[in-house]
Amino acid sequence: MTTRNGAVYKIWICAEEPDPNASDDEDIDETPTEKCLRLTQLYLDPVKYAQIRRSFSIWQSPPVHHRFLLFSTLQPPPTLRIRGHRFSGTSAITSSSTKYLYISSKEGSIIKWDLATGKKLATDKGKGKAKAQDPTDVQGHTDQILTLALSSDGRYLASGGRDCRLIIWDAETLSLLKIFQGPMNHKDTISALSFRHASHTLFTASFDRTIKIYDLTPSILGYTETLFGHQDSILSISSLSGENCVSVGGRDKTAWYWKIVEESQLVFRGGGRSRVRELLEGGLRADDVDAEGEDEPEKKEKKGEGYVEGSLECIAMIDESTFVTGGDSGPISLWSATKKKPVFTQPLAHGLHSVHSSTEGLIQTPHWITALTALPYSDLFASGSWEGQIRLWKLDPKLKSFSLLGNASIPGVVNTLQLVSPPKSFFTSIPQPTPASTSNPTITTTAAASLPPASATGATPESSSSWLPHSLLHYLTSSSSTHVLLSSPLTFIIAGTGQEHKFGRWLTVKEGAVNSAQYVIALLPFGSDSAGGDGLGANGQSNVAGSQTL
Repeated sequence: MTTRNGAVYKIWICAEEPDPNASDDEDIDETPTEKCLRLTQLYLDPVKYAQIRRSFSIWQSPPVHHRFLLFSTLQPPPTLRIRGHRFSGTSAITSSSTKYLYISSKEGSIIKWDLATGKKLATDKGKGKAKAQDPTDVQGHTDQILTLALSSDGRYLASGGRDCRLIIWDAETLSLLKIFQGPMNHKDTISALSFRHASHTLFTASFDRTIKIYDLTPSILGYTETLFGHQDSILSISSLSGENCVSVGGRDKTAWYWKIVEESQLVFRGGGRSRVRELLEGGLRADDVDAEGEDEPEKKEKKGEGYVEGSLECIAMIDESTFVTGGDSGPISLWSATKKKPVFTQPLAHGLHSVHSSTEGLIQTPHWITALTALPYSDLFASGSWEGQIRLWKLDPKLKSFSLLGNASIPGVVNTLQLVSPPKSFFTSIPQPTPASTSNPTITTTAAASLPPASATGATPESSSSWLPHSLLHYLTSSSSTHVLLSSPLTFIIAGTGQEHKFGRWLTVKEGAVNSAQYVIALLPFGSDSAGGDGLGANGQSNVAGSQTL
């Protein structure tokens, strides 16, 4: 304490605690700025360590190669129709080898088909309502099956439906392995399933607004975790190789990006725009609301010209940070995990449904998006509705927009979609084309306009000849097509269709629709991301020989 000119001053002298790891020479040579920098680096080291640890799983995963289409138009491809159910098909899925096809329907049954020969290999028939006995004693589903999922190695088949049961099947024999029900499991309808790629981790979504995670490793085969957040029934879920998944919550109009390891999530809000929403997202400042009130009548008039999105119906992941969603007002939106709002939106992607009323005249309502799927780590995805078309879309190389690539004529309500590229071994297993001898009423074909008309008959299950269209078989087995198949594989579109939507009976499509699975075949040449761009030469032609369409 010192005194100066009648004022009293207090002086504190603080000594730093000595660093036991620091030497005397370091203290002498280090300036205050250098010391501040050193302490900051010591503080950030644990943060960097945590980031490295979180990304360690990504280092261990196989490298991801993006593939890009080498053309921008598509002619109508040939289609196959498989009929084996009495009621509407709810799900159709094939393995990565495209050897087998599994189809479920509203009657509660599952049928396994051989795609190379067309034989029906196995069937699990529905058990009905099981009112005559205790439902817990029934080995199988007791109500409608709404969704199927198949592990990447083709070992496990998972099914779920209105009986709140998650059933795991042996995909080879279609024999039951385990039933998940009761406490710690879903308490309402199971609406969507998705296996993590190259893993036995299963994500399940339900009307009870939760997502559950199961580990189907043979030594575990059990429940692991529950994810909460959605405020309405979860209608769709999608996942790829990473330890994350995306989902949509129906009328809560949100898409959630779940980070499993970090135990965090990102929320993306769909639906229409409003000042309240923009305030919540930071799009407007609070003091600008009054200033924009003068333009409110004009805004309301413009808003009435569009269609309000009331529900997000489906979702599909393109890569680990990009996904697409479809809504009940007909839009398809492209999202990035780094942005709150859609990167690009295609309104009325499947057009309008027109009905003439005697009192109100012409009434137009959008065809809502009922199904979405994407070929993983490529620029191709597909959408379905109930106007009779599956639409293929091509993404911009910078993932900023997408455009229509082509259509495939599919009558009925599209309840599920899958895009898959078969391996080369699939084509070696196809029998040589022979004239069809016997009609098979469960299989019909429709050839593309660019091919000779294919016969509407297929091989019987007892026949050794293939059930694929004769004109397509001739193309696949011809020597001139060998180099095309080696560099530009086919892409198969699996579509589960029916006369009704899988979640309800709001509409019935009878014109040309049957309760079946559609098997669409299209030749889609791809290039790797190393080629860059669209894979087109200077003259605008494809760099890959034989880039034809079927």
